[in-house]
Amino acid sequence: MSSALTDLFPHPIVQAPMAGGVSVPHLAQAVSEAGGLGFLAAGYKTADGMYQEIKQLRGLTKRPFGVNLFMPQPDHTDRSAVEVYAHQLAGEAAWYEVELGDPDSGRDDGYDAKLAVLLDNPVPVVSFHFGVPSREVVDSLHRLGTYTLVTATTAEEALAVERAGADAVIAQGVEAGGHQGTHRDLPESDGSGIGLLSLVAQIRETVSLPIVAAGGIMRGSQIAAVLAAGATAAQLGTAFLATPESGAAAVHKQALTNPLFVRTELTRAFSGRPARGLVNRFLREHGPYAPAAYPDVHHLTAPLRKKAAAGGDAQGMALWAGQGHRMAREMPAGQLVEVLAAELDAARTALSDMGGLR
Repeated sequence: MSSALTDLFPHPIVQAPMAGGVSVPHLAQAVSEAGGLGFLAAGYKTADGMYQEIKQLRGLTKRPFGVNLFMPQPDHTDRSAVEVYAHQLAGEAAWYEVELGDPDSGRDDGYDAKLAVLLDNPVPVVSFHFGVPSREVVDSLHRLGTYTLVTATTAEEALAVERAGADAVIAQGVEAGGHQGTHRDLPESDGSGIGLLSLVAQIRETVSLPIVAAGGIMRGSQIAAVLAAGATAAQLGTAFLATPESGAAAVHKQALTNPLFVRTELTRAFSGRPARGLVNRFLREHGPYAPAAYPDVHHLTAPLRKKAAAGGDAQGMALWAGQGHRMAREMPAGQLVEVLAAELDAARTALSDMGGLR
């Protein structure tokens, strides 16, 4: 990674932009102030909502931060499949006493409007999920001094990121919580995700871009491992989800270490796109039947998820979490950055000492 970019955050620790109200300004502030790179998640927000959070964060810290955008999605949806799924969810709607959402509530997540805000009010870093921005967009951000990162889940996707002119690629392993940032949502690829260490190695041998490694990282020793594999920084989401600054619902935070939730699974149940979450009742009952239809299913289930969260019902929520969720630590985000940095230093020292014994 160019020294100009790494100079933005002393520790090679990036807080993942978790959409849905988790990555709030106070979380990004705490991470950035502690020497990591805090991120705001623009996904599912309006352009003005994103702008207001940027404005709030700028009032909280002078440290660099990033903003994440969702790429617009092509319309390849099988409408009849969505209708069938809506019929299946009728019982959930009756139970929670809400109407299902409108699946046709938009496919672009306000991308153009949000991009316009970021071009008028530049931020230090912008990352992209669910696809690759055009070369024109990347160049426009570069002219303003904004660094660009794009998620890739395969070496082939990393090549597309490099061709677009981005500054770095976020290598997202299958262990990651939340949505897989695949550039195309292909149902035939379900279950074929690549583990993080293998992915970092493959991308390292395919492109010359700096790599930010993401997926299941919860300890400084794991950061050391991905750095040794060829990454220049690590992105952590679930590790920061449990912090007091996180905007996640209390029941979601508690579920990370609750013995009732023993594993995670990739599912289309809540959004129509593969996303990793704790296995609960909703995921078990509806996951096998959810169509490949994002963001249609996301809009459809939104009222259900909101009502479940408001009632503290963990069995009806999307409990996004990475595979390392049981290792979550309840501590302030800034302290967590410091602990992770200390663990990273200790791991590096241990590796160095082992080398000296040979």
